[in-house]
This record gives sequence, structure tokens and C-alpha cells, in this order.
Amino acid sequence: MTSLVTANGVSKRFGDFRAVDNVSFKIEKGRIMGLIGPNGAGKTTLLKALLGLTDCEGQLSVLGLDPFRQRKRLMQNICFIADVAVLPRWIRVSQLLDFITATHPNFSRERAEELLGRTKIKRSSKVRELSKGMVTQLHLSIITAIDAKLLVLDEPTLGLDIIFRKEFYANLLNDYFDGERTILITTHQVEEIENLLTDVMFINDGKILLDATMDSIPETYAELQTSGAHADTARQLGPVYERDVFGKKIMTFENVDRAKLESLGELHTPSVADLFVAKVKGAAA
Repeated sequence: MTSLVTANGVSKRFGDFRAVDNVSFKIEKGRIMGLIGPNGAGKTTLLKALLGLTDCEGQLSVLGLDPFRQRKRLMQNICFIADVAVLPRWIRVSQLLDFITATHPNFSRERAEELLGRTKIKRSSKVRELSKGMVTQLHLSIITAIDAKLLVLDEPTLGLDIIFRKEFYANLLNDYFDGERTILITTHQVEEIENLLTDVMFINDGKILLDATMDSIPETYAELQTSGAHADTARQLGPVYERDVFGKKIMTFENVDRAKLESLGELHTPSVADLFVAKVKGAAA
């Protein structure tokens, strides 16, 4: 595999506060990475470092470039979206296309027009005249028409209803992702992107709690629903986290032989959301 992003011992301080604390990871070419963390975990600071918007300690390489010192070259091959609602409300669709054509070397006006032709968006309309769903379609048409090696999405569907959120991700996969491009997504709506991801990274208090492929999760983690004496036996196997649900004990295990757990209750692979809670609260405990 070829690493598009490599971080070694990356930290970012604000006074005595470490927003990012000595993190190391790689993001490989042709992957879809989910960066998951609560508010204040360090996600945005880390993204800003990747995009060259803030300097940092340690070594950071994005597309083989130093993102802070070589940002101009880097941004020619990156597409970044913080929120689909950030398009200027006063601008007309045609003017927006003109602007991007003039400023981004890897933007295909022809491709954008083709994608917009599948929608009801008029070129003469101003952004403020479009529904949220149409703004999403417009934004996605622009993204898909940019030949970028790395797409960074920071809460891209914030404020959209469930229908448009699902359409956004479905269109992203169908029209953009080709196995060559790499996508980095941050979101609080973990359940909606779980099936899209090839890799997942958990961050909390500036530290990486998990960096794994989605395929490796069933091999490493198990969630057991149990009760009574079985719960006492399971507890001796060292769950990383335990919670109560309707009188049952739900335990999350890491690197415990599933054969030892199967006779003690219902065994499942935890969802990404449940695994995140287990890792965060387990680390705190």
C-alpha cells in the first residue's frame, strides 16, 4: 500500500493544553477512513494540521508534502468540505461554476454540468433560493468534478435530514470514489457511514484510541450480552467496558478468544458507535 498521509509523533499545543497529543498513524491510498471523536477530542485541530492551516510538532506528510510549508501545492490535490451549507448564499450557480473553473486546476466544468443535469438545479438560481437538498446536490456535483487525490469531509451532512444524508453518501460512493482516491470523514452520525468505511480511527483528549481496518474489528472485538452467573464468569475474562441494558450485562472484549465467550450469552461484533463508547469509557476507567 502507498501512504497518502503519514503522521509521526504529531502534537499541537495551545498554551499548556495539548489539543493533539503525540499521535502517529498512516492513511493509505484508496481507503475511506472515518475519524471519530466527541467534541473537543482534537479532530478539527488534526484536520487543520493535515490541511496546512496550522503548524504542529512532530513529522507530518500529506501526499508527500509538508502541509504547512507546501500548502499551495498540496491544496491542488485535496478537496475539503467543512459543511455543505458554507456556499455563499448570494452567488448564482453559474457564477459559482465560473469561479471554481478559474481557481481550481483540477476542476472539470464539463463533469459538473453533467452531474447538475441530473438535478432540478437551475444555473440562474442563487444559492439562497435552493433547498438544503439542492445545496447538497450542488456541493456534491462540485466535489465530484474535482480530480483530487484526497477528499476531507468534516461533518459534511450537518443539518440535513436523513434522506439527503443517505443520498449524499450514496452519490459520493457511486460518482466519486473509485478505489484510487482517498476519503477522510469526520462525523457524529457514525451509524450512517459505518458501512462505507474501510478504516476507522478513534480520537479522544488528543490521543488515538484505535486505528484499525473495518475487516479487523470482528477478529479483535466481541460484544457479549449476558446475565447472572454467566456475567460473573465473563467478567473474569477482563472486558474493556461493561454496561447495563434492560437488566442484561453488555460487555465488550478485546483480543479474547470467542470460543470462551460463546457459551456465556449472545455474542456479536460491536457496532462502530458501541465500540467507540467502550474504548473511550474503558480508557477513562
